[in-house]
Amino acid sequence: MNWIIFIAVICLAAVSAAELYTDRYDDLNVDEIMQNKRLMDAYMNCVLGKGKCTAEGKALKAHIQDAIQSSCAKCTEKQRQKSRKVVNHVRANEKNYWQQLKTKYDPEEVYKSNYETFLANND
Repeated sequence: MNWIIFIAVICLAAVSAAELYTDRYDDLNVDEIMQNKRLMDAYMNCVLGKGKCTAEGKALKAHIQDAIQSSCAKCTEKQRQKSRKVVNHVRANEKNYWQQLKTKYDPEEVYKSNYETFLANND
């Protein structure tokens, strides 16, 4: 009986881990991007579909809609922390980009309460 419980727990852990976004870019230096207008513009244009994307930008662009809708449920802890940091920076300092992001990814503000709650949370 104990083996069955043990195997069930291992399977559950494996399924949960498989549902997270890749952690390949978790060590990306977001402070450097936020402090460099050229880099910030490049990433924003990528996720807005207005410019070329780096590998990191492509990964972000591929998951941004799902992350908004799910309050970053598949994000790693580092991704949650960095997402909050970057989005709060964009909201405060890059208002034009913030408006464009909202228009592109949540034009009817269906998910506004999700991402507002996520951004306010410090888990």
